Amino acid sequence: MTWRYLAVEGVDGAGKTTVTAAVVSALEGRGEEVLVVREPGGTPTGEAIRRILLHSDDSVSAWTEAMLFAASRAQLAVELVGPALARGAMVVSDRTVYSSLAYQGGARGLGIDDVRRVNEAGLQGVWPDKVLLLDVDPAAGLEREDGADRISVEGVALQARVAAAYATLAEQDPDRFVVVDASRPVDEVITAALAVLGVE
Repeated sequence: MTWRYLAVEGVDGAGKTTVTAAVVSALEGRGEEVLVVREPGGTPTGEAIRRILLHSDDSVSAWTEAMLFAASRAQLAVELVGPALARGAMVVSDRTVYSSLAYQGGARGLGIDDVRRVNEAGLQGVWPDKVLLLDVDPAAGLEREDGADRISVEGVALQARVAAAYATLAEQDPDRFVVVDASRPVDEVITAALAVLGVE
């Protein structure tokens, strides 16, 4: 394997949480120390921000949303992810900075490069070296969801713009991204993901 910090990405309902768990299990089966995290969240500060971003009825502007995601992520990097990588552990994250690039930078129209710069300032080099993008039709993804959050409730139009932004990011950075067709049955998706990541 040529990576230590994996981002699991995709539109809402793509299967990120399920695939993350399978990747972590496979890595631990190989004897790796693995830190598994989710964004937003993972720290007390991040979980408080998560409640605002995903589970409140408050009106949040696009840039406020982007800044809150970046703040949660910066705290996660300094408190957990950075130290884990420094001691030689692997990190698998259910969403990362690439979610902000796709959702706020692309879908919300803030600009991928502008959102990237905001996050780079807070992350100080703690950046995923591999991105597993689970590709699924946005409408199908929303149908899979157990419950909508403040962002997914905006519907398929937003998710379609997110999917387009992810496709652009993958095209621009083919050495970092691996794309798996997540429209298949979950066991096939997991098998394909483990194979492309080299953790069968």
